Amino acid sequence: MHVVVGLGNPGGEYEETRHNAGFLAVDALARRLHRFTGWRLAGAMVRGEGRAGRHDVALVKPQTFMNRSGEVVRALLAEGFVAGELLIVCDDVYLPLGRIRLRAGGGTGGHQGLDSVLAAVGTGEFPRLRIGVGPAPPSADLPGYVLESFTAEERVRLAGVIDTAAGAAFDAVAEGITLAMNQWNRFGLDPVEE
Repeated sequence: MHVVVGLGNPGGEYEETRHNAGFLAVDALARRLHRFTGWRLAGAMVRGEGRAGRHDVALVKPQTFMNRSGEVVRALLAEGFVAGELLIVCDDVYLPLGRIRLRAGGGTGGHQGLDSVLAAVGTGEFPRLRIGVGPAPPSADLPGYVLESFTAEERVRLAGVIDTAAGAAFDAVAEGITLAMNQWNRFGLDPVEE
């Protein structure tokens, strides 16, 4: 079984914020899965299962807040999952809204959620899907910026961006990360029309 972990912050006040792009994408992915079981609270996570192609997949939304996402990932590893079976989905302020980036591994770019996951996994060699929510204005306080809601203008594009991310995540599970990267990263990392 594969696991797609959307990073975000629990609670209604964070629902529509940039930092919750991972939650939004995993919600959209749930609508694409075959035989999705629905969401249920399981310890420090909200979880559901379904199928992507021939593969079983668990969807997870940590309820520990972004900078402690690794606690939930550590619990998943204790269940027997391995780093290569994970796909971490998160926001990225260094990518413009409309761009996504799938990678098989790498650094965290200073993202607190990815930092926490890396500490739990012990290596950067886990797949990740970054969803562009930026760029942040040069004068912006970055922690404050990611906790702001999307603007009305950004929300016009947001549904398409989240749908694109869900498609990329589905293919990463169904076809493998390499094929998905070739499919979704091929147009300058911008499959959504500007």
